[in-house]
Amino acid sequence: MKNTFAKRIIPCLDIKDGRVVKGVNFVGLKDAGDPVAVAKRYNDEGADEITFLDITASVEKRETIVDILEKVAQEVFIPLTVGGGIRTLDDIYRLLKVGCDKISINSHAIRNPNFIDDAATRFGSSTMVVAIDAKKTGDSWHVFINGGRIDTGLDALAWAKEAESRGAGEILLTSMDCDGVKNGYDLALTATMSQMLGIPVIASGGAGKKEHIRDAFLNHADAALAASIFHFQEIEILDLKRYLQEEGIAVRL
Repeated sequence: MKNTFAKRIIPCLDIKDGRVVKGVNFVGLKDAGDPVAVAKRYNDEGADEITFLDITASVEKRETIVDILEKVAQEVFIPLTVGGGIRTLDDIYRLLKVGCDKISINSHAIRNPNFIDDAATRFGSSTMVVAIDAKKTGDSWHVFINGGRIDTGLDALAWAKEAESRGAGEILLTSMDCDGVKNGYDLALTATMSQMLGIPVIASGGAGKKEHIRDAFLNHADAALAASIFHFQEIEILDLKRYLQEEGIAVRL
C-alpha cells in the first residue's frame, strides 16, 4: 500500500552542455541558468526534492556529469535525484558517492530490464526511480526512449507494473504530449497509473499554473514535478504550497 504522507513539489533541472535548459514537447531548448545556482535557489525556496536530468547523456552515449552533481550536492540539503546516461551499477555507485540520494533510469532499463532488479538488490528500492516518457498512441500510451526520439512500442502502464515488480521504488511519469505546453498534466494517464501501482508516481509534463499541480494530486499523484514555471519564476514554491494547503492538500511548509 502507498503511504499518505505529504505531497511533494519537485523542480526538475534538465541539463545540456552543463546548463539548465527547458523546451516544449522535448524540443526547442532555452537556457535557464547555471545548475548549481538554480538548485541552491530551490533548496532555499522550500522544494521537497530536486530532480536533475542529463537529457542528452543517453543519446550521446556518455556518462552523467558527475563533477556538476558533486557541486550541486554540496549546496543542496534536500533529496537529489539524478538521471541520464546511467548504464552500470558503478555509475550508480559514483553518483551516490558524490551525494545523490536517488537514481532515475529510463532508456537503459528498457533495453535491459534486469538492471532494475540488480540495482534495487544492491542499492535498495528506495534509491531506484524508473522514468517513463509516455505518449498517446492510438488507444494506449507508448514508452519512448532516448529523450523521446524512439518509440519502443511498449505499453506504458504494463511497463510501469513490470518496473514495480522488478524493484523500482518510484515511477517518474512524463507525458510527452503535455510536456512544456503548460496546459496541465495528462490526468487520465496519471490517475490510471497511480491507482494501479503500490509505489509513488511523480507526475511530470504540463504544469502551467497552481491549479494544474492541485489537479495532479487530486488524480492520485504522490508528487508533482515541474520545470519552466519554477525556472522562470512564474510560480514561487512557497506560494504554491500555501495554495495547496488551502485546497486541502497536505504539503510540507
